[in-house]
Amino acid sequence: MEVLMSILVGILFMAAVYLMLSRSLLRIILGTGLLSHGAHLLILTMGGLKTGAAPLLGEHAKFYTDPLPQALILTAIVISFGVTSFFLVLAYRAYQELRTDDMDQLRGKDHYE
Repeated sequence: MEVLMSILVGILFMAAVYLMLSRSLLRIILGTGLLSHGAHLLILTMGGLKTGAAPLLGEHAKFYTDPLPQALILTAIVISFGVTSFFLVLAYRAYQELRTDDMDQLRGKDHYE
């Protein structure tokens, strides 16, 4: 199962990098969202996909699941939601002001002359 998850993480990273290298601001934002989902799956896979009992049973439990990867993923989900919402508001304001989402036009003409 870890091999399948690793392949899925690689595909998500590949698609995220492809989207983030595009010219459209909305595609860049979608790429950062995919990159965060890939990072969440990577943390989960590196923590080990184990089946067991609940994370907190006490000191004398024979089987348990490590709660640390789950806590890290929960924190990463909250952070990525905040960053994505900030990027969306920033893109909306840029589109309101400049009427474009093309990165080459957002940079201005000074860089090409």
